[in-house]
Amino acid sequence: MDIQERDDNRPDVLAYGGNLSEDHPGFTDQAYRERRAEIGRIAEAHQPGDAIVHVPYSDEEHEVWRLVKPSLDEAHRSFATMEIVSAGEAFDIAGDHVPQLDEVTETLAPLTGYAFEPVPGLVSPAVFYGSLGDDVFNSTQYIRHPSKPFYTPEPDVIHEVLGHGTMLASPLFAELYRMVGDTAKRLETKEAMQFLSRVFWFTMEFGVVWEHGDLRAYGAGLLSSVGELQAFRDAEVRDFDLVEMGTRAYDITRYQDVLFAPESPGHLEERLRTFLAEFDDEHRQRLVHDRVN
Repeated sequence: MDIQERDDNRPDVLAYGGNLSEDHPGFTDQAYRERRAEIGRIAEAHQPGDAIVHVPYSDEEHEVWRLVKPSLDEAHRSFATMEIVSAGEAFDIAGDHVPQLDEVTETLAPLTGYAFEPVPGLVSPAVFYGSLGDDVFNSTQYIRHPSKPFYTPEPDVIHEVLGHGTMLASPLFAELYRMVGDTAKRLETKEAMQFLSRVFWFTMEFGVVWEHGDLRAYGAGLLSSVGELQAFRDAEVRDFDLVEMGTRAYDITRYQDVLFAPESPGHLEERLRTFLAEFDDEHRQRLVHDRVN
């Protein structure tokens, strides 16, 4: 399959691994793009319930992992919440090689029941979020470009494993992910799914929270980027407003310049649980209508 080709048999896949935007560090690196497409084809052949076919990672790909993993471990201890630091200690994933997804599951499942399954690229929100309700995390397997090891503008295996995997090692966050999945399954309109997706972005991806007077990170997009972790306190930090989060557009290609912080981890859990338990298509309409009026 050409790296630009779209597979009409997989309408759930919105973007394959070899399809990169012009501002991606690997856009002009044809060998890198072909390698991502190759890894994507391995994932594309996977069916739920199958044994996961191992990706034959190269020495260069392992080296990127070996460089980033200890740097992120240190950054988590410096900038992440206590819950995330504790989860990371329990989620004792390999640091000397890129882990295969079945390795990730073997480590994660005993902690919270979650399993990682491969996908060839960015999948639709309905598929991605819905799977969370079934204790499944759909994960890419290719790795970021070696020229930018500490940042990626889109998901890669570092983001999936060291970002989301670390969160999913926490029983608290794992339950919130399940609630996201259950919420997504009852949505019928694209507007409601977009609202949920934006709340997910500003919480599970780029979430921050005040903890003992200090601004701390918990979202996977921050946890998987040393650069983001070192810069997130420079963003404009707003009150934890779910309607603003659910209606605010964002740019995935740059560090986030606006973040939303609840006053405490307990407040974060309470607000998210209440929102996810109540949210549906009619609830979205009421929220937006009340804000406009």
